[in-house]
Amino acid sequence: MQGRTVLVLCNLKARNLVGFPSHGMVMCASNDDHTKVEFAVPPEGAKIGERVMFEGHDGEPEAENKVAKKKMFEKLAPDLKTNADGVIEWKGATSKTSAGPCKAVNGMPNAQVA
Repeated sequence: MQGRTVLVLCNLKARNLVGFPSHGMVMCASNDDHTKVEFAVPPEGAKIGERVMFEGHDGEPEAENKVAKKKMFEKLAPDLKTNADGVIEWKGATSKTSAGPCKAVNGMPNAQVA
């Protein structure tokens, strides 16, 4: 993973990861039985730290405690998938950055993203 640019879901409740508190999760696409997994990546040219948005869904991020209390990720996750071209979508809305859409690193089609 060293040297890669990946998508990280932030503002999560802190969890200890190898003795350090982590407030994020590296996003990956996987097939139904999880035998194949690929990193979710931003397009070349996207700025490090840039927020990923979904077409038609603009807004500000929620605070960590609200994300955990309302189980927001758990509610959104079932609809976070890749399309036939490996592009990440949420309820059919394409992910977007200033450089274009995000995707599974090798273009895994029709995969769950978490």
